[in-house]
Amino acid sequence: MDKKMDRVTGAGMLVTLGIVYGDIGTSPLYVMNAIIGDAGKMGNVSPKYIIGAVSLIFWTLLIITTLKYVIIAMQADNNKEGGIFALYALVRHHGKWLIFPALIGGAAILADGTLTPAVTVTSAIEGLKNQQIGALTFSNSQHDVLLITTVVLLLLFVIQRFGTGTIGKSFGPVMVVWFGFLAVFGILNLLGYPAILKALSPYYAVEILFSPVNKVGIFILGSVFLATTGAEALYSDMGHVGKKNIHATWPFVFLALFLNYLGQGAWIINHANDAAYRNLSNLNPFYEMLPGQWRLVGIIVATFAAIIASQALITGSYTLVDEAMGLKFLPRMIIKHPSNVKNQIYIATVNWLLCAVTLGVVWYFGSSQKMEAAYGLAITITMVMTTLLLFQFLKQKLNYPCALVLALFFGTIETVFLIASLVKFIHGGYITLLIMLAILYVMWVWYFGNKRRDHYERESEYVSLLDYRDQLAELSADDSVPMYTTNLVYMTRIKKDYRIKRSTVYSILDQEPKRAKVYWFVTVNETNAPYESTYTVDMLDTKNIVDVQLFLGFRKAPTVTAYLHQVVDHLVEQGVLDPQVPKYSTQKHRKVGGFKFVLINEQPADLSINDQIPPLDRRLIAGRIYLQNITASPVSWYGLGFSNVVQESSPLFIVQQKDQYLVQRKIYHKRR
Repeated sequence: MDKKMDRVTGAGMLVTLGIVYGDIGTSPLYVMNAIIGDAGKMGNVSPKYIIGAVSLIFWTLLIITTLKYVIIAMQADNNKEGGIFALYALVRHHGKWLIFPALIGGAAILADGTLTPAVTVTSAIEGLKNQQIGALTFSNSQHDVLLITTVVLLLLFVIQRFGTGTIGKSFGPVMVVWFGFLAVFGILNLLGYPAILKALSPYYAVEILFSPVNKVGIFILGSVFLATTGAEALYSDMGHVGKKNIHATWPFVFLALFLNYLGQGAWIINHANDAAYRNLSNLNPFYEMLPGQWRLVGIIVATFAAIIASQALITGSYTLVDEAMGLKFLPRMIIKHPSNVKNQIYIATVNWLLCAVTLGVVWYFGSSQKMEAAYGLAITITMVMTTLLLFQFLKQKLNYPCALVLALFFGTIETVFLIASLVKFIHGGYITLLIMLAILYVMWVWYFGNKRRDHYERESEYVSLLDYRDQLAELSADDSVPMYTTNLVYMTRIKKDYRIKRSTVYSILDQEPKRAKVYWFVTVNETNAPYESTYTVDMLDTKNIVDVQLFLGFRKAPTVTAYLHQVVDHLVEQGVLDPQVPKYSTQKHRKVGGFKFVLINEQPADLSINDQIPPLDRRLIAGRIYLQNITASPVSWYGLGFSNVVQESSPLFIVQQKDQYLVQRKIYHKRR
């Protein structure tokens, strides 16, 4: 992690505002609108109802966002990274069952990431209806809103490849303006009804849940919860900026948000019975409370803030997917590092899948009001799962009773929020739940497919490379076998005691003897140093068998061919390898011969005839191999696009089970 993130700096705080608080920072665009919707229309709200709702918002932000995430959860970092997967990695040794909250919570937050950009950007763009900017007048058409939203989102996903550092520096100043804007106009409207400050008391928060002026009862919490949906993303983004910068900036953000909620609440109370508003059920108090031309300014700034909100979820998704790959929850995907900071990454596959699903959500729902009705259900599931994992972490830091009390405290509140949010299922929440289940299914197949494959992968599937040194030396010197290549390279991992998968040795000796001068077994290891490029060599006491361990920095492309050429040059110069001067070459003084890479693709075909593996396990293993074959190929992963590559298919299990019931049938011949 960048050392600058280990301390509070002005630049670090600016980047933090730019890439962390977008989601929670744009909640004033739609939370109070949802509160009015729960009352039916503006004319139905009363001062008691609004004060109670704003009080619920204040205490939700204080308890869930501030206490649970900013103060407690951020102590649970994994090499400075946050998020539910980082938390799981810290506590997984406490019990195998913890895999279930990790998978469910991770799938839920990734699913929620598809709805956040849709609802925030659409909410902001809807403010343009009937607005005039110079000679340009916007219509009242929702179709135009959707077109503009689509263009904005497409541009947002395109710029992700430039890195969160670049984006944070660009958007940081905008977020400073945004939060300042929220605070100033919150205060101006607050002065119109100072009694709204009673919302600071928890009495009004509890009272409104049981008051007859609240027609929806406990289900008002489904709308209140929208104010804190960005808390989980805030925790996930910790690795991008560092916890200290979040601790330093959150008080400013919290104050700006709550001042704006107070201002919106005061405005609603003062205008609830106005003829222009009292029969409306869908209006945005944030825009309505802005006077004159300030509304246009608010729309512009809100649009930029909505873009940043979307970006916060996108970068958080990259981090979650990266951690999921490390935990073997997801197949490997190509990761790019557009900056010198390891934690700031870009995953094109995730980016464009998010883009496609988000745009689908925009056009499916068609308006921010319908999106708000579905928003937040998935993230309540994530928060409950995070609390389960956090309990295991707190047991290590505190005594058991204290950890239990905290877990029950947060868990009870979040369970109530979850119950209140279940009503959203029929209003569109089923969409995010379907997306969540799809992601969860992929994680389930990949993780448990690996587990079941390892379970059935017997020790006989591994052999010691030392046992085949003599055969490889003889094959290399056997002139009766045509030369396959000068350097034969297998991208494979050698285990302890030089144990290697039988399929690799089988490929060299059994399928068709592959004669080469040198046999290479290469492992690529990623390190934390951005530009490291080192290697170790083990010749196994031979002249033609090489175990190479490449250690490459996270910003170094794993172009194995180029590195191997240099390794050969070094070994030839050291006298470890004999020179490989080719007879024909366009390069003068060339000492390295040709390379041929063999990649072995496991196939699940043998599973269907293996009756010793239960059907469910066979499907899991086959699904895992299928996902491996459709995601990042070894050719692209190792940068072998322009190399001489041979891809071979191999059964998953080389050593087949014998059928103990197979017997030879006797044939009786009649005598003539």
